[in-house]
Amino acid sequence: MSDFSTGAIVDDDLDLSAAKGRSKSHEAVAAKTAAWGGKGLNAAIGVSAVIMVAGIVLWGVQLSGGMVQTGMRNLSSWGLYITSFMFFVGLSAGGLIISSVPKAFGIAGFGGISKVAVMSSIACTVAAIGMVVVDLGQPARLWELFAYSNLGSPLMWDIVVLGTYLILSCVYLWAQVRADAGKVSHTALRVISVVALVTAVLVHSVTAWIFGLQQGREMWHTALLAPWFVSSALVCGTALVMVVAIALRRAGYLSLDQAYLVKLAKLLGAFVVVDLYFFGCDLLTEAFPGGSGAEVVAMLTAGPLVPYFWTEVVGCALCAVICFTPALRTNALLVAGSLLAILGIFCKRVQLLVGGFQIANLDYAGPLTPMQHTAWDSGLSGIYGGMVYWPTPLELGVTLGVVALGVLVFLLGIKLLPLRPKDDEAPSE
Repeated sequence: MSDFSTGAIVDDDLDLSAAKGRSKSHEAVAAKTAAWGGKGLNAAIGVSAVIMVAGIVLWGVQLSGGMVQTGMRNLSSWGLYITSFMFFVGLSAGGLIISSVPKAFGIAGFGGISKVAVMSSIACTVAAIGMVVVDLGQPARLWELFAYSNLGSPLMWDIVVLGTYLILSCVYLWAQVRADAGKVSHTALRVISVVALVTAVLVHSVTAWIFGLQQGREMWHTALLAPWFVSSALVCGTALVMVVAIALRRAGYLSLDQAYLVKLAKLLGAFVVVDLYFFGCDLLTEAFPGGSGAEVVAMLTAGPLVPYFWTEVVGCALCAVICFTPALRTNALLVAGSLLAILGIFCKRVQLLVGGFQIANLDYAGPLTPMQHTAWDSGLSGIYGGMVYWPTPLELGVTLGVVALGVLVFLLGIKLLPLRPKDDEAPSE
């Protein structure tokens, strides 16, 4: 703009060459925007839909032949589906929290990614609910869960909170879109963001209590599990938002300043350090007294869960180094670090679920049959000497179908909903 008080021109408003340059820049942005949502996005939507349908077909095979087709048995009654459920509940946290915290506390946000972040949260929540559905042996009896519900059970708490979480995420996204159109006040949006933030913390705490309140499993029975779930959710959720934001900026969907990605990286690094601290506290508490908890630590550091343990520790440590080192904060390394953090948290979920079944909690489990374990003929020593559970190809296919459902929901949101900030800018939130 020009400084008319002094009669001097302090910028290039009247510079015709600069105007032409800006015009070309706007044309380039417009061309990218016009190209977005074309063949590439439609192809991705089509591929996701095909994989989802294939997963539904495999789920039909599972329903017709029974859960015996999976690797789950009486000694390991939960498997890949519930592991993925925990993982996707955690992934759903980042988007909602990254979006709601700035609005709830009236602080600067991360520049134009708010609605996209909430959309990723909705997609991950849909995938989490899908994992629970495919884990049911008789989904047609799902109504009985509500007709004969036990409100004293953490499982029922989780169902209520998860359903509320999905509804609130949708309401929060709708409120943001309406606020952009001037139809919802900032006060109302702030109230909704506070409620959404509280629900986000609750859904991860209640999911942790499904495991933590079972005193019969050494790996699960710890008061630290709920805050640990929240910290892990913040790690993988923020990492997911980072990857999505960088990908959409590269595709021309978002115009996001690098400074906002640096802020996200610093936040991700802090979350990773806190999560590793919680992990260290839990391991020290288990191992130091030299009691039964020492068996848990040995299983993680030198037993069948070694690959998952060290993948988590090393991957998350590398992510923190990338996030806290300015010279390493290139987009490629930020994406790599975020993916390492996401993989590390998935390995944590595997450790938690499989580790809970890995240590026998019965001295005598009765006669072993194929319904007890797939390796029933090797005896208890043979069963617990290696991994007690490994998913079958059928489980992997069904899980991939549910993941495709979540991806499909997100891509359709990107294509059909007004998730970009106004004028393709990146305003503070």
